[in-house]
Amino acid sequence: MSRRSPAKLEVRNATPADIPGILKLIGAVYTGVENYTAGMIRGQINNFPDGQFVALYEGDVVGYCASSRIDEEVALAPHDWESISGNGFGSRHDPTGDWLYGFELAVASRQRGLRIGKRLYEARRALCERLDLKGIVFGGRMPNYRRNMRKVESPEDYLEQVKEGKLRDPVIGFQLSNGFTPIGVLHDYLDEDKQSLGNAAHMVWRNPYVDPDEPPAHRVPRDIESVRLATCQFQARAVQDFDEFIRNVEYFVDVAAGYQSDFIVFPELFTLSLLSFEKRDLSPAEAIDKLTQHREPLVKALSRLALSYNINIIGGSHPSRTDDGDIQNVAYVCLRDGSVHAQEKIHATPNEAYWWKIKGGDSVDVIQTDCGPIGVLICYDSEFPELARRMVDEGARIIFVPFCTDGRHGYMRVRYCAQARAIENQCFVVMSGNVGNLPGVENMDIQYAQSAILTPCDFPFARDGVAAEASENVETLTIADVNLADLTWARAEGTVRNLTDRRFDLYRIDWEQSPRGGQQQPSGHPMGQQGPGGG
Repeated sequence: MSRRSPAKLEVRNATPADIPGILKLIGAVYTGVENYTAGMIRGQINNFPDGQFVALYEGDVVGYCASSRIDEEVALAPHDWESISGNGFGSRHDPTGDWLYGFELAVASRQRGLRIGKRLYEARRALCERLDLKGIVFGGRMPNYRRNMRKVESPEDYLEQVKEGKLRDPVIGFQLSNGFTPIGVLHDYLDEDKQSLGNAAHMVWRNPYVDPDEPPAHRVPRDIESVRLATCQFQARAVQDFDEFIRNVEYFVDVAAGYQSDFIVFPELFTLSLLSFEKRDLSPAEAIDKLTQHREPLVKALSRLALSYNINIIGGSHPSRTDDGDIQNVAYVCLRDGSVHAQEKIHATPNEAYWWKIKGGDSVDVIQTDCGPIGVLICYDSEFPELARRMVDEGARIIFVPFCTDGRHGYMRVRYCAQARAIENQCFVVMSGNVGNLPGVENMDIQYAQSAILTPCDFPFARDGVAAEASENVETLTIADVNLADLTWARAEGTVRNLTDRRFDLYRIDWEQSPRGGQQQPSGHPMGQQGPGGG
């Protein structure tokens, strides 16, 4: 009996595990041009999983194409690459869009004899037909235009001469041979494309199985994609040792798991209780240094709990020393598959920076979970809308906000901003704060919290945009079910559509990596109490 050998060449939908290979491929194909970030590719995949394809040859990524669904009014009108691609994140995707828009295609040069580009086009075409879309549209490069610009009157003339066979362009010729038709030139489409002088051929393929005169009737199905969220409003209390602290944490993990919760989130700096069993009074600098020594056992314990109770744990935050000696405020996310992720707090409050010398982190990225991509913004970070938008562009539909505030005014800053993030990004936001006090522990004199699970404000959601909230200043666990499919509906067909209606042509957020420790530290004593600063 013969056995079938494994396929050498495979075309399938891209997954987050393919991201390193995709980045390597694009870096090799488009030399001299700034590559995507991993977050951008992650956003493309998360925002429209069906529209991203990879070609694998003997396990290596040798081809990639990225697509979004776009409304005809946008897809067939003049546009540029930045706006149509959602700044490279694929966040312009409209689940009710009637055209499939291709904004990336890359094929390894060594495998071009295998017709990988054609195979990727066929995958797009099959998707278009399956979804009953009107067709495929994209801006195609014109790499021979600069070389021939003295022979033609304009980019439009160049495109026409290529179409008539009087001039040769390898990209346009390939697209014509695959059934695409130019409908014009997109000027200033991609400035980085020097060979095309920024121009692109506006190419379309029309689905023969769809009547172009029929009005589109694409609707988002009102599916159920339920996730159960638990937020722990944690009481600061003295403990005898590390094990007692973990037992307190385990109690709430056990209860949340007993209610079959998918996630439980703890507050920012909930580990300050570990300072209560120190034998002598510590200065703020000594205290934060002592806390950093608990990082490894803490992460190990939280990971064990996540595995044994089958629940994803957002472990509040804990001061951690980096390889270069700086101290950062870090949230450790321990998933029930055993993986551990870390999210740095980007913005240290004045009090954190002054008393504890905590420095801000460098990046925010979504974390892939079995319930989809999530984001974590630690307290003060929730007050900076760019961070949440970055996570939502990468596909986050739930953002967790562990916080630590000493008074109502500080709490309300975090609460109002968290609600704003839920509305403007049409996502769920889960807040978790500390209550009580720790005598003898600096910066934990008093705490104020009313933890909550917040929603956008539209018809599918709770009347006040609050799925559930705890009583003020009482240790408790608050649980609510949310339907992620409601977010998809709201983003496409809601009363307002904040993500879709963004003016991509007017503004965008550029992310730059800066050296760690580049954040300026305050030179004088901060105003207010010697507390964490309250977001």
